[in-house]
Amino acid sequence: MNGESITLKKLAEQFASLPGIGRKSAWRLAFHMLTLDKHQIENFTDVLLDAHKNIHKCSVCQNLTDLTTCEICLDKSRASDIICVVEEPRDVIILEKSNSFSGLYHVLHGLISPLDGIGPDNLTIKSLIHRVNTTKVKEVILATSPTIEGEATAMYISKLIKPMGVTVSRIAYGMPVGGELKYVDEITISKAIENRNRL
Repeated sequence: MNGESITLKKLAEQFASLPGIGRKSAWRLAFHMLTLDKHQIENFTDVLLDAHKNIHKCSVCQNLTDLTTCEICLDKSRASDIICVVEEPRDVIILEKSNSFSGLYHVLHGLISPLDGIGPDNLTIKSLIHRVNTTKVKEVILATSPTIEGEATAMYISKLIKPMGVTVSRIAYGMPVGGELKYVDEITISKAIENRNRL
């Protein structure tokens, strides 16, 4: 006997199963849900079920959408000859918020990671190659993370695309604006020196 309700414990366990939610946060969310009225709970579950039912991969870029083809792919004002390849749908949101890219995207939905049993066939690489083959793409920007898996995935894709005569580039990594050298890790410093610019 520890005073925990079995039902409440199950609810907290469901929240704890979500990525980035620790035990304390899971319990805080569980208790918060109990403060909501019936209408709020029904609305929450309706939205969750609706998202699960209607959100799927875009037929072109593989980003998540509730349309057949996402709004970015349908936007005629964007540069259709440049594709930025990212790991996850959230990366598209981050890049869009930066207002620094006006081309199209391709979402891999992960990275090559043999230790986790993830190979090229588990990602959307085949559909990327098909896009490059069937459209007038001039450049593919690889915007995967600067991790071992991210670098391996970028190299793998680069080897497939370069023979097609398409420019393949990699986003630069390095010192954050406003950052101090003493707070930056060794990998970031290494990338900053590697990607240095002439003044």
